[in-house]
Amino acid sequence: MHRIIVIDDQAMLRDSLRVAISLQQDMEVVATLSDAALALDAVEETSPDLVLMDVFTEGGHSGIVATREIKAAHPEVRVLVMTSLPEITFVRQVREAGADGFVYKDISATDLLAIIRSTMAGYSTFPSERTGDLSDSGLTQEEVRIVRLFCEAKSRREIAQELCLSEGTVKRRISEILAKTGYDSILHLAVDAISKGYIVPRLEE
Repeated sequence: MHRIIVIDDQAMLRDSLRVAISLQQDMEVVATLSDAALALDAVEETSPDLVLMDVFTEGGHSGIVATREIKAAHPEVRVLVMTSLPEITFVRQVREAGADGFVYKDISATDLLAIIRSTMAGYSTFPSERTGDLSDSGLTQEEVRIVRLFCEAKSRREIAQELCLSEGTVKRRISEILAKTGYDSILHLAVDAISKGYIVPRLEE
């Protein structure tokens, strides 16, 4: 019997997952949480086999940070991270946190249950980063950071200071970003990136 913790800030989805998982003969839900900050304590109290972890949870706490904490303290516990947002760095961040898999919430319950079983069998499921106006443009990590900082309303000077670059270098990087993405201004790109979910400002990495 696979023991599972479900962590999601949406009560309806959390309850739906609990019901769907509990109907399986080889699975049981041992805890449900709305806040990823409580995840490590819950793991130590309930000894689950797998944690189904949302990226964003109650109180603005990061499921990616919680995943890193769980895997550091209990590497034997598998963590399957899920999200509904196409933020272009999620796949990389989730991998770096040590998660065993990553899924988007638009999959069916049948597919999710299959991925849970696959994860428990020792297989990793990671999608390729989603394509779109921004996510298939081949931006480097530094370029993504520049876009993210513009999304946070930072000036070119502030971006240069934060990234330890000259303002001239930032200006050149912006020109390269616009050439790759086809946008005519960094402001237009930032607005689209936020509205379409490709960039989540103030996301902890």
